[in-house]
Amino acid sequence: MEGMEQWKELVEVWRNQLEQWLHQAIEYSQQIPPTQLYIAIAVLVVTTLLVLSIRLFKRTKSNTIVLTGLTGSGKTTLFFQLRDGSSYLGTVTSMETNEGTFALHSESSKKGKIKPVHLVDVPGHSRLRPKLDEFIPQAAGIVFVVDALEFLPNCRLASEYLYDMLTNASVVKKKIPVLICCNKTDKVTAHTKEFIRKQIEKEIDKLRASRSALSDADIANDFTLGVPGEAFAFSQCNNKVSVAEASGLTGEVAQVEQFIREHVKP
Repeated sequence: MEGMEQWKELVEVWRNQLEQWLHQAIEYSQQIPPTQLYIAIAVLVVTTLLVLSIRLFKRTKSNTIVLTGLTGSGKTTLFFQLRDGSSYLGTVTSMETNEGTFALHSESSKKGKIKPVHLVDVPGHSRLRPKLDEFIPQAAGIVFVVDALEFLPNCRLASEYLYDMLTNASVVKKKIPVLICCNKTDKVTAHTKEFIRKQIEKEIDKLRASRSALSDADIANDFTLGVPGEAFAFSQCNNKVSVAEASGLTGEVAQVEQFIREHVKP
């Protein structure tokens, strides 16, 4: 009983103190000119909304990275290399979407909190490419995989695929960064990333002319690439386009991991 009485006395003291502070606050607010009071309230409201908006933005920032490219370029091998540290399926072409949320294999031994990556491997077969439209709007970045070993025979097809992706409405409006990943560079006869970049830029420059001729018929989409009257270069794109080298079979994927962590912070 004695303890209960002491608790009641303590609560009473707190209540009296709060009433005193409230009374002082009311008196102080009455001394402030109405205009200043309204301004202070407005500033407080705007600041609160801004802080909430920033926190909400941080919470909803995407952690999705999309792997795409022609069939046989090595997307699925890269997927399993990033996830497990092994080539897993080797050279078997995947006809199904591989999808998972995980910490990158190279980070598995790191201590502390690491943000998992939602990695999506979209099949490169032309009939399955519409699946890409399901994932692009939510992508934080796109890795476009190119076979550096068999590049020249596929240069035209790869450039057409990349052109369509770079003029995709979501990619343009959201300025989704794209990494052109030159895979299989462990092979002696593989082309360098600079050679591949220049050849794709030349092909896209040719495509611009043919696609612009068809635009009046509404065959092309609403977005175009490059600067009129100038040769096309990736630096002209609204979104950032970079080029890297990798080898899914040997595990040389550091440049891909760097791109991922630039856009999905750990």
